[in-house]
Amino acid sequence: MVLPVKIFEIKGDFDVEFIFKRLRDFHEVEEYKAGDGKILSLTTEILDLKMEDGLISGVFSRDFVRRRSYKREVGEVLSTEEAPFWIRAYERRVFLVVSAPSVARGVRKLLTNHVANKLSEALYGKVGYVVEARISNETLQRLHEANPQATKLIWFDDVDIPSVEKLCIAGSSLADTQLYRDYLEHGKIWYVVFEEQRRGMVVGITRNCVVTLFSKSTTEEFIKYIFEDLLKLIE
Repeated sequence: MVLPVKIFEIKGDFDVEFIFKRLRDFHEVEEYKAGDGKILSLTTEILDLKMEDGLISGVFSRDFVRRRSYKREVGEVLSTEEAPFWIRAYERRVFLVVSAPSVARGVRKLLTNHVANKLSEALYGKVGYVVEARISNETLQRLHEANPQATKLIWFDDVDIPSVEKLCIAGSSLADTQLYRDYLEHGKIWYVVFEEQRRGMVVGITRNCVVTLFSKSTTEEFIKYIFEDLLKLIE
């Protein structure tokens, strides 16, 4: 099972109960004129919204027009994207987790960011109040060094070697402390894949808080792990 999510922080003084009330009424309709002259209604809304024990969950749904080519003719087809999301308060901060598992990687990034911006508009009337969460290079370094045997892969970015953009250590090379130190001198840790042994999960984490589950687990267990264990790593 591969399940990617992205963590954002909701800025401002809103508590989760107020956020729940604001999102409950979120609904937008946009008219689109198709190539054949028909007017289509594209809906953006939140489905299955609920709050239990301080955790808000729901599904962000957006209609869009997909263009498809058939026998040298381009047709327009209505389609819907859905992105499950979760919101919870943690130590006087409020965090949003968005998942877009059913779309391609590049589109997935656009969709999760789109959800964050739309929720910012729903809560504050403008973009900029739901922002990317960040984990520092130093935190990822400590995460690896606390249990190197659990680490399966490390990507380094911001590399100062000319013509080299990224460096990677994987597999048995992770046991080579000197190689790890050499790479650390030339770049910053961008991405770590490791086994969370207490929960039996294999997880990848980037500095901009894209978290990917690579092992068998339920979505509920994965989200519980994020809210209970990962939020404390965020700057």
